[in-house]
Amino acid sequence: MNPAMILLILIHILCAVIWVGGMVFAHFMLRPAALPLEPPVRLPLFRRTFERFFPTVWATVILLLATGFAMIVLGFGGFATAPQYVDVMMALGIVMMLVFGHLFFGPWRRMRGALDRGDFPGGAAALNQIRMIVTFNLYLGLIVVGVAATGRYWGA
Repeated sequence: MNPAMILLILIHILCAVIWVGGMVFAHFMLRPAALPLEPPVRLPLFRRTFERFFPTVWATVILLLATGFAMIVLGFGGFATAPQYVDVMMALGIVMMLVFGHLFFGPWRRMRGALDRGDFPGGAAALNQIRMIVTFNLYLGLIVVGVAATGRYWGA
């Protein structure tokens, strides 16, 4: 296999693991651990966490797109000859990226603004929207991982 393809696959997989793994951590570990905290403590905790995680997600989004397109061109000669599972991964990945963009520019912006004003109920409402969006994206991400792991065997 082409060394460039190996590097592209490695970067692509690591980015997917970081993004999906971060959502697993936030949803199943951080959220339940933070729920007993009062809003003036819980909401700034989530804000600091997201301020660190969201730039990482933006980096993974860029790298996932770049490596995904590069692998389609180098590995399959383009979309016309790529297997169906690659199209499914690309489509679901782009949906995930659009959903994240909505989260970032909508509820995340509202949460930061509410916390800047000391509006904890508004911040909590925005955080709940973020939770629902992350849950949706997490399950999409798990489906993409399943497609990536099994797709090459669909037609076999």
